[in-house]
Amino acid sequence: MKKITLLSLLAVSIISFAQQKSTGNVTLSSNMTANLTLNNTTSKATLRLTGPSDRWFALQFGAFGASGGMESGEDLVYTNATTLIDANQNGVGSSPTTDATQNWTVTSNTVASGIRTIIAERNFSTGDANDYTFNYNNATIDFAWARSGSASYGLSNHGGGNRGYNTSVALSTTLGIQDFSLNSSSIYPNPSNGNFNVETKTGLNQINVYSQLGALVETIDVKDNATSVEVSLKKLQKGVYLIELKKENDKTWKKIIIE
Repeated sequence: MKKITLLSLLAVSIISFAQQKSTGNVTLSSNMTANLTLNNTTSKATLRLTGPSDRWFALQFGAFGASGGMESGEDLVYTNATTLIDANQNGVGSSPTTDATQNWTVTSNTVASGIRTIIAERNFSTGDANDYTFNYNNATIDFAWARSGSASYGLSNHGGGNRGYNTSVALSTTLGIQDFSLNSSSIYPNPSNGNFNVETKTGLNQINVYSQLGALVETIDVKDNATSVEVSLKKLQKGVYLIELKKENDKTWKKIIIE
């Protein structure tokens, strides 16, 4: 009887602890992979996308099956020479339209041995009609991918053999491990009127604020490795800003919207 009780308690503990689902590393082609993780605690999706560094490559996600990969209105992301672009399909033969609001925040963008690896995150739901809404309860997700047939960042026909589908990719529950890096930091309220709070589990040394064009507009030195910092940017114009959080060798990027 005691064994049954202990096993039951363990099962309940594992179920309550498991707050993440992931596709794991999905091989799209010989030099492209995708890994999507849904965190039900933060309601954020994290995408790790790899592909050739000398050309654009793209990933579409949603629920479209193997026949709806380029239908107008489908959500996708693609890379240019520098970053990840949030966009929307316009149908077969037409280049996608860049979304007015870039809801993916790139937290890492590295190139090694000709392969670019981008890690980005966004909320499950952005409130943007152009964006796919991730549902933690879904058991699968569909991927479609494409890349330029030659070394080029200009969007054009990808050519045969440079596209494909991975449909009904399983989203499997994983055991979440508490993250004490700066990546687990939170900013609230967001959007804000310019006054907001930064909360971390590991403490901060510095906060840098950048415009969307990459210009440094504010540097805030944080004393005593504080884990909670009140920030005021009310003097800045309304818009979207990138927040760099730093502590020694650890750093991460967040996005703040000032209304």
